[in-house]
Amino acid sequence: MQKPAGDTLDPHDWAAFRAQSHRMLDDMLDYVEKIRERPVWQPVPAEVRARFAEPLPRVPGDLADAHRRFMADVLPYAVGNVHPGFMGWVHGGGTPVGMVAEMLAAGLNANVGGRDQMPVEIERQIVRWMRELFRFPESASGVFVTGTSMANLMSVLVARTHALGIEVRRSGLGREGAQLVAYASNAAHGCIAQAMDLSGLGSAALRRIGVDARHRIDVDALQSQIAADRLAGWQPFFIVGTAGTVDTGAIDDLAALAELAERERMWFHVDGAYGALGMLAPDIAPLLAGIERADSLAFDFHKWGQVPYDAGFLLVRDGQKHMDAFAAPAAYLRREARGLAAGSPWPCDFGPDLSRGFRALKTWFTLKVHGGDQLGLAMSTTCALARYLAQQVADDPALELLAPVTLNIVCFRYRGADLDNMAAEMLDHLNRDIVADVHESGLAVPSTTTINGKLAIRAAIVNHRTGAIDIDRLLAAVLHFGAARLALLPLTLLEK
Repeated sequence: MQKPAGDTLDPHDWAAFRAQSHRMLDDMLDYVEKIRERPVWQPVPAEVRARFAEPLPRVPGDLADAHRRFMADVLPYAVGNVHPGFMGWVHGGGTPVGMVAEMLAAGLNANVGGRDQMPVEIERQIVRWMRELFRFPESASGVFVTGTSMANLMSVLVARTHALGIEVRRSGLGREGAQLVAYASNAAHGCIAQAMDLSGLGSAALRRIGVDARHRIDVDALQSQIAADRLAGWQPFFIVGTAGTVDTGAIDDLAALAELAERERMWFHVDGAYGALGMLAPDIAPLLAGIERADSLAFDFHKWGQVPYDAGFLLVRDGQKHMDAFAAPAAYLRREARGLAAGSPWPCDFGPDLSRGFRALKTWFTLKVHGGDQLGLAMSTTCALARYLAQQVADDPALELLAPVTLNIVCFRYRGADLDNMAAEMLDHLNRDIVADVHESGLAVPSTTTINGKLAIRAAIVNHRTGAIDIDRLLAAVLHFGAARLALLPLTLLEK
């Protein structure tokens, strides 16, 4: 049966659609260009939120109307990580180059699970570039994923298959699998424990090791725990080193961990979610010594690499071991020597996704247009700004630095001039309120964490747009709202 003319989802009026599309692109370019004129973040009004309780649309609408809704009800109430004043979490700021590259990828609409196509070849080029950057061998494999949480899970699965043999994929963990134990520091990201959970090994099989004064994993304590576990009949198989902890930006002694893993014949994985790409910066790369010895490495291009979300990546030293954990040929995925079904192995052989977006294109554009050196310089600048912030904190008696600054994360708190005797709980409550006040002001967005039992104001300086003026604005806001809250403190105590 032949479709009636125009009975597709393509525009009936291409000229009008083209004009509207250009308006939409211009609006987003204006948004990024003039981002400083906007608040970093603002609360979503109840009436705006209520508009999104509408029922499923059943009849065609108008693109211009949908665009107006977006501009009025969505764009102003985003998380704000494009803004230079966003320092709350380790979110990249994105770039206009990445934005238009994402548009190209959407237009192409490639499924990059496999087959003989150039989008797959673009991803393979990124793999080759990452081998070069991290000094991995030619046998190394790599694959784009949603983010480092997924990449860390996949690394556990690769290490599990290596430890127990490929038969584990058919028969399950069995008795031997129940004996596997892994190791990470107390400062490691929570997704490591989640990876153990989702892999079937269980989060209890992850040994959390204490950290030193620089918030790095205590290697001696790790070695002692491994020895104790072996003596108790466990099978240590997986060591996680962190390159840029989520709380403070600390970097574990990766070289020492690599040596230990080699001696113990264990898999050495590095969670480099944002810190690993510091290899692009000559002043940061030496801090990552030993990363080149990892068996697997997880990181995100969408953090320090400034690629738009999402663009996570997993690099595995031994590509065959990587494939052993995931490759699952089926009749409908049969590989051929010729035609579109050629080009094996495919990206779907290195991970669980068959349907995969073209994440590699925005990453390729970012690297091609900006270059590794410029990206590395942007990373170095964020670290310099962190040192500037730390010095400002140290110089102000109303503020207190709570952790050493290794990279681009600064943890501090407001303590006023005469608050030495204030109860710890009250001081935590004060700083929590200060952070919320700063958020609602629209001036800046820090976050909070806990350092040695103390609630900290955490500034993660990741955005390439952030400058000294934004650091000064954050500090001024903290001091202003701290003083205002302090003035109300006796009344607050009375009310309680």
